[in-house]
Amino acid sequence: MVDVPTLVEQARAGGPRAVARLISLVEGASPQLREVMAALAPLAGSAYVVGLTGSPGVGKSTSTSALVSAYRKQGKRVAVLAVDPSSPFSGGALLGDRVRMSDHASDPGVYIRSMATRGHLGGLAWAAPQAIRVLDASGFDVVLVETVGVGQSEVEIASQADTSVVLLAPGMGDGIQAAKAGILEIGDVYVVNKADRDGADATARELNHMLGLGESRGPGDWRPPIVKTVAARGVGVDEVVEALEKHRAWMEERGVLGERRAARAAREVETIAVTRLRERIGSLHGDRRLDALAERIVAGSLDPYAAADELVAGLTGEG
Repeated sequence: MVDVPTLVEQARAGGPRAVARLISLVEGASPQLREVMAALAPLAGSAYVVGLTGSPGVGKSTSTSALVSAYRKQGKRVAVLAVDPSSPFSGGALLGDRVRMSDHASDPGVYIRSMATRGHLGGLAWAAPQAIRVLDASGFDVVLVETVGVGQSEVEIASQADTSVVLLAPGMGDGIQAAKAGILEIGDVYVVNKADRDGADATARELNHMLGLGESRGPGDWRPPIVKTVAARGVGVDEVVEALEKHRAWMEERGVLGERRAARAAREVETIAVTRLRERIGSLHGDRRLDALAERIVAGSLDPYAAADELVAGLTGEG
């Protein structure tokens, strides 16, 4: 058994091993997870959570590393949660060493953690919300969440971050993607990376055009800016940080930040509740109650929806 209060205290003091241990408890769905979350609840809520998403190859890891450098220059503690594809053999993160962010490995003000998706769709790991809370409660000023890079369907980050950054790059078909639903509808800030390549200006123009189609914004509404960068050389990164801070200020002024965080908490509670129900339903295979309902459906005396109602009522104690 882990001494949770001591572990939380060590994490708050900046101990990377304590932070790592807490996230491992989250990933492993430890029996002590409830105790961990209860201890962290009053400590969380101060970190600014920024999600970075985009198609594979646009430079998410390079951009994340550049943002870490920019925030560190401001004296802020930064945590990176890098969600990677799962190994088909071990289930672990394929890019677990996070070699592309090795420049920050020795910085005590930076914590980098890879997390495997373990088959979870939407670009994030199922344990990401709790892992974000661990990093938040551990005293980091900024938490950067870099998603796995699965393309258009990678929209879940919008429900987990305070501000979502969508990265594009010229010559990768992102101009066409701008016309489609999904990943390019979730951005609060858009970044055209690798802007030293041909076609960067055209990509930015296309994106600006698509953002203006079919949208009705009132006075004072947020208009997502488009920033061009060459993250590998640090060009334009300060402008991205400026855009992020402007969005944060706008959200705080309008009460949007609180609304987003409340919605995030509601989704987390819903996910936990649904997971618990699934576990209970999963344990019914071979249960006489389920078999009896199935027999009634086959006999034509009960329809599947009514059977499901009876099953749920039995599981929840309703009716």
